[in-house]
Amino acid sequence: MEKDVEEKVIKPPIKSVTSGKIFKPSKAFLHKNLLQPVVLAVSFWLIVVLGFIGASFLGAAVEPEKIPSAIQHINTWIVPINFWIIVINLVWLIPVLIYIPFYFKSLEYSVKAETGETMPEIYVKQGVVTITRKHVPFRTITNISSRAGIFDRLFNIGSVHIETAGYSGSHQTGPEVKLEGIVFYEEVRDFILNELRKFKAPYVTGTEVVPRIEEPVPRTEGLDDEILITLREIRDILKNQKTQK
Repeated sequence: MEKDVEEKVIKPPIKSVTSGKIFKPSKAFLHKNLLQPVVLAVSFWLIVVLGFIGASFLGAAVEPEKIPSAIQHINTWIVPINFWIIVINLVWLIPVLIYIPFYFKSLEYSVKAETGETMPEIYVKQGVVTITRKHVPFRTITNISSRAGIFDRLFNIGSVHIETAGYSGSHQTGPEVKLEGIVFYEEVRDFILNELRKFKAPYVTGTEVVPRIEEPVPRTEGLDDEILITLREIRDILKNQKTQK
C-alpha cells in the first residue's frame, strides 16, 4: 500500500493496522480475562453459601426435629463449607490465572498478512500449547459484526467477529475469526467493510445486492459472424415454438 494512501486512514492506531503490521489486543483485555474467573469464583461461593443458609432456615421450619435451630446449624457447618468452597475454587482458578497471561501474549492480529500486497486478508495468531494461525481472505467474508459485552464496556474494549461462507455453511457455530480486546474495534470493523466494498463484484459483503453484468459472447477460433447468426436464428425458432405451445 502506498504511503499517501495510508495517510487517508481514520486515525492512529488504525494506520499501523492498515499498513499490515502485527498488532496485539489492549492490556485491558488481559485485565478483563483475569477478572472474569475471579467473579465466577466469588459468584460460586455466594450461591453455595446463600443456598446453604436458605436451606438451613427452610429445614428448621419444615423438620424442626432434625434441625432445631437454623442459626446453630449454620454456625456448625459454615466453616467447613467455606473451606471446601475455597479449595474447589483454587483448584481451577490458579491454573486459569496462570494460563491467561500466556494466552494474551500469544495473540496477534493484522488485517493484512505479512505476505499480502493489497490488503488481501485478515490474519490471527493464538494459542499457547497449540499455536493456530488463520488467514481469512477478504473474498470469503460474508458477515462482520462488532460486539462489546458487560466486561468489555467496563474496560472500554470490544471485538470484531468475522464469518466466512464456508465456515457459516458448516456445522460450526459462531464466527470463524474474532479480533478481541481492541480499543478501536469499531474503526477496524468500518475499515474492513470499506476495503470489502472496493472488491469487484461479486466479491463484496454477502449482504450487499450486486447488479448483474451482461458480458459479450467471447470470440474464439472457428466462431465467426456467420455461425453466430445461425445460432441466433435457431434460438429464435426455439423461442417461437415454445410460445406457440
